[in-house]
Parts: sequence; C-alpha cells; structure tokens
Amino acid sequence: MQPEHIRASDADRDKVAERLREALAEGRLSPVEHEERLDTLYKAKTIGELSPIVSDLPVAGHSPFPTATDTGADGMEILGQEARDLAGQSKGSENMVAVFGGCERKGRWLVEPRTNVSVLCGGVDLDLREAVLSRREVTIQVAVILGGVDITVPYGVRVINNTSGILGGTELHGTDQVTDPNAPVIRLTGTCMLGGVSVKAKKPRKAKKNK
Repeated sequence: MQPEHIRASDADRDKVAERLREALAEGRLSPVEHEERLDTLYKAKTIGELSPIVSDLPVAGHSPFPTATDTGADGMEILGQEARDLAGQSKGSENMVAVFGGCERKGRWLVEPRTNVSVLCGGVDLDLREAVLSRREVTIQVAVILGGVDITVPYGVRVINNTSGILGGTELHGTDQVTDPNAPVIRLTGTCMLGGVSVKAKKPRKAKKNK
C-alpha cells in the first residue's frame, strides 16, 4: 500500500495541528487560514490528505521552503505530490535571458542546482517564496549590464553573495540574520556592470480565498 493511502492516526493529526499552531504564531498563516486548515485537518482520513495541509509550510528545524530531500522527523515526506513531480523534472540548470525586456518566475516552480541569469537593458524578477529547491544549496549566476535582478526569498534562507560589481553591485535586505547551519542556501555569483541585484526576504504571499 502506498504511504499516502494509509489511514491517519490521532498522533498524525496532532503533529499537523502543532505545525499549524507554530505557523500561526510565526505569522505565516492568518487566523482565518488557520481555522480553515484545522477544519480540513480533522476531516482528513489518510496520510495523503494530511500532507497538502502543510505542504507550503516549513517544518521546525527544516527548510523555510521545500527542497527535494526534505522529510519530517518521522520520515513522512514534507513535499506534496506537485512538488515531488517538479523535483523529478530537474535538468540540472536553467537559463533566463532578458534583453531590452523582462523575465519573471513566481508561484510554484523548481529552482535548478544552477540558474544562469543574463540581463542587458532589462530586468528579471525571481520570487522563491513558493518555489521548490532541487537541492539544499543552489547557485544563481548573474551577468547584468544596464539592468537589474530582483530576488525574493522567504525568511530563514541564507544568501551568500559572491558577485562582483563594476559601477554596480548586489544588495541584501533581511537575509543577514540567518545563522542556522541547516538553512537552505542561495549562492549568488557573477558580475554586475552598471546594474545590480537586489535580494529581499519577505513573508509568504497570502493565499487567495475561494469565492
């Protein structure tokens, strides 16, 4: 029998409920979202129905967003089916190019081990708050000329800046307090010429309510 089809126990539900309480205290969930998820939790009958309830929440002591290797303390996979499918599609690298234009990635997407970003008189916007990391440490290499790259990460991500600037540079906002050795790592490399890279840590985007 597949693990997701196993009937959920009271202990399984208690673990999910505790994570929801932590997420509420951390500001990751609003009181309304917390109540909605609790309602879904106590209606769930199988392990597979429990996983989606916390699939977009980090487990205490783990990545603030899922990586392809994340598992809970009891061995239960943190990743939902959608994230597992994304991780299985990894090609090792991705190229993004913005020449006299723009390029963006947001929502649920896979961050490859290496992402090459090339910008010439344009801009690139990368939002990683709902992304899935292909591994615990990924590299984003930039080549920016007369343009910019904006990167948004969730709180708890360690950003290492190894870029060099020529009349330009890289700015980090809200990412310098991360000391957890197990935190996921975004490593920035490359060059900025008459342009720059801006990295900001923000809370996850609020879920839209169904009308």
